[in-house]
Amino acid sequence: MSLFRKKSLDALMAQAADTEKGLKRTLGAWSLIALGIGAIIGAGLFVRTAAAAGEHAGSAVTISFIVAALGCCFAGLCYAEFASMIPIAGSAYTYAYTTMGELVAWIIGWALVLEYALGAATVSISWSEYLNKLLAVFGTKVPFEWSHSPFERTLDAAGVMHHGIINIPALIILALLSLLLMKGTEESATVNSVIVVVKVSIVLVFIAIGWQYINPANHTPYVIPADAPPAQMRDGTLYSYSNFFRHGWGGILSGAGIVFFAFIGFDAVSTAAQEAKNPARDMPRGILGSLAICTILYVLFSWVLTGVAPYTDFVKSGKEASVAYAIDTYMHGYHWLSTLVTVAILAGFSSVILVMLLGQSRVFYTMATDGLLPKVFCELHPKWRTPYKSNMILFLFVGVFAGFIPESVAGNLTSIGTLFAFILVSIGVIILRKADPNRQRPFRTPLVPIVPILGVLVCAAMIIGLDTATQLTALVWMLIGLLIYFGYSKNNSKLKA
Repeated sequence: MSLFRKKSLDALMAQAADTEKGLKRTLGAWSLIALGIGAIIGAGLFVRTAAAAGEHAGSAVTISFIVAALGCCFAGLCYAEFASMIPIAGSAYTYAYTTMGELVAWIIGWALVLEYALGAATVSISWSEYLNKLLAVFGTKVPFEWSHSPFERTLDAAGVMHHGIINIPALIILALLSLLLMKGTEESATVNSVIVVVKVSIVLVFIAIGWQYINPANHTPYVIPADAPPAQMRDGTLYSYSNFFRHGWGGILSGAGIVFFAFIGFDAVSTAAQEAKNPARDMPRGILGSLAICTILYVLFSWVLTGVAPYTDFVKSGKEASVAYAIDTYMHGYHWLSTLVTVAILAGFSSVILVMLLGQSRVFYTMATDGLLPKVFCELHPKWRTPYKSNMILFLFVGVFAGFIPESVAGNLTSIGTLFAFILVSIGVIILRKADPNRQRPFRTPLVPIVPILGVLVCAAMIIGLDTATQLTALVWMLIGLLIYFGYSKNNSKLKA
């Protein structure tokens, strides 16, 4: 049995044409763009921007966003070609299966767990932080112990140290959205579209009003210098900028790897290909349209946020609830905007979690259909035609990370999993162009192989820029995946000779 046996394109097209037994086709171009924006604008913008600025790039986090966007643009063009010609759920996993073979497909499918499942966990942790910010308006909050992981601690105003136990609010939002996904994709997409309109409107309001409060001194120096003084962290310790990846261009590159999390979502559109009404036309529009809109908003948003508050603030006080913090501290008279932003962010985070859970369940659905995962992941509800059992299992899995792992750890793992998927998709376009040059391609990636190669290089550079602990953890995750493949998937594959 070959570890690189491939699934034929003809078999995939036949599977896509089966609309009676498979997933229901209900999504149009706008729904796909909204799904992309719904997944993109969330924790990455409202939380990871502050983390990247405070710990690595300073005001130059705007450049970090541009670097990350370049990698996404190159990869997005490759995704668009695949999604238009292979309208099957599964995203990068499916594309790898038909171009590079089963083992590579398994590896990328396992990496997508880091992207979608841990992405949902990361955003649910941020959702919990903003819930406390909203509750504070009414004079109450969820105690630190019950809204943070056991690995987190903080000093209160009296100097008492508090340690987290479990993040209960994060578990609650995951449970509610998992139930919505079980009900149906069309209903989920409708809820997401409404949230997207609200979320984008609030981002535009913050940019418009915040622009008037930009302090030019906060943008000087624009890039963190090597001799920048340490910043105080939330637990009272000092954060040094002397490391190569915490100042200068090294910091910008590392910041790009962190804010890259803000862009995951456009590729989640491709996981819904089997539920698109006209995938050949609408998938490229959904992927590239959502990416373009969000990139513009990101650069403007990060410019305003780092202009309103100095980047060192985000090391200590305004890390998770960075936008509300900046408004309350520096934009006097706009407390109402802080509250409004907090409500909108809570709703926005909800849409991100929704799309991440949708993407993960569709990847598992396809992997189970291929025999690489147990059948329980591809069993559809008799009425709703959704992989409801998969959603139940995913809730339990994602809930463990959301309840017990810090946001920074889950977020960086999400970024590295996504970057790895982007690299393999870019390589896949080159391989398929040579292996099957005459295949109909409704959308063609321009300047092949230049664009895919640039996608590989930029994404690889961002992986290098991430911290060593994240890289090693991702390696361990991949080794666990290989054990599962050789222990179960290889022998249960439907392509087994």
